[in-house]
Amino acid sequence: MKNLLSMNDLEINEIEMILDRALELQQKASSSLKKQFTVANLFFEPSTRTKLSFEMAERKLGLHVLSFEAGTSSTIKGESLYDTVRTLEAIGVDAVVIRHEKDQFYEELLSGLNLAIINAGDGTGQHPSQCLLDLYTIKQEFGKFEGIKVTIVGDISHSRVAKSNALALKKLGAHVTFLCPPEWQGEFHSISKWEKVLPTTDVIMLLRVQHERHITTSSYTREAYHDQYGLTQARYDQLKETAIIMHPAPFNRDVEIASELVESDKSRIFKQMHNGVFVRMAILESVLEER
Repeated sequence: MKNLLSMNDLEINEIEMILDRALELQQKASSSLKKQFTVANLFFEPSTRTKLSFEMAERKLGLHVLSFEAGTSSTIKGESLYDTVRTLEAIGVDAVVIRHEKDQFYEELLSGLNLAIINAGDGTGQHPSQCLLDLYTIKQEFGKFEGIKVTIVGDISHSRVAKSNALALKKLGAHVTFLCPPEWQGEFHSISKWEKVLPTTDVIMLLRVQHERHITTSSYTREAYHDQYGLTQARYDQLKETAIIMHPAPFNRDVEIASELVESDKSRIFKQMHNGVFVRMAILESVLEER
């Protein structure tokens, strides 16, 4: 795998290979990389989990991690993303992990460069590493994807997580339902009533309301959104015994999820974060091992 840009680019067997390798790495397998590589993490949007998870994965693989701060880089002087990445390649960087506010930012990097590119989130487009860690978490719980019922809840139209997961889960044979305010469904058909999914869903995947991406202010107050679309204790109590709760985070307590449910028995939110390190190790190995 030369780059990881979108879940559109991965076949089922490639997804399974990454998940299988993540399991081996979690079980203390040694790195498969045969030489030293240098990686730079370029984050042009705020991030805690993805940025630090990649950095932890890189250090666990023994990679050199080159420091890069978008706010003090030449991009604020007008340097293009291509020229920034070309500069990093020229000084010896082998791979870049990039988060950017522009959808498909990577299109301008696909010619003229010979280093690996990992998409850590592009605008409202895709978030493949988050999707793969979500898949890993689901497989860890259920051992399969075929027939699993997943309900994705929240700000669907602005969510790269929703788009990536919908694509991959359907490809793998899962049933995906979207639950959100009608004005936030985007390209997907959605429902707006929890009652249709609570008794049967296996996975509740909650999403943050992305106020920063809304052109106008959301018409929902925190309380109103929580009452209508949030996972409340009453809704939690109606879930199947084997159902799990997921969230890519950051999460807003008492908005998309009741505060007391964040670390409830069914919650896998912090487990996802833990799993993300091993999945990102597997991704990094995959893009670097042929170089």
